[in-house]
Amino acid sequence: MQMSSSRPFLIRALYEWIVVNNCSPYLLVNAKVEGAVVPQEYVSKDKIILNIAPKAVRDLQLGNQTVEFSARFAGKSFAVSVPIKAVMAIYAIENGRGMVFSDDDEEGPAPEDADPKASRANLKVVK
Repeated sequence: MQMSSSRPFLIRALYEWIVVNNCSPYLLVNAKVEGAVVPQEYVSKDKIILNIAPKAVRDLQLGNQTVEFSARFAGKSFAVSVPIKAVMAIYAIENGRGMVFSDDDEEGPAPEDADPKASRANLKVVK
């Protein structure tokens, strides 16, 4: 059975974990992914690092398809939109703890007719 990407869920969980621990979450983004709207003057080697700490952004939305927020770059407001598949990593700038995502994280559709009882029959306990 194909599952949807775990990346948006992991991004949200790691964001919360980083913030709860009084650290600042940063995203490493592939700025060349189609649909990425980032300030190009801050892109280096096709990548950009974005501070998404609560004090650094406004209207942060960590969605299933995109990460969106408004931030100031050199004093100018900019509406950032990053496709989830463009997020390469999320980490705390203070200590580097977080997660790097691989390119093989398959983006699949959400299951429509999943039977939760049938799903549990396929679970295996790992010790």
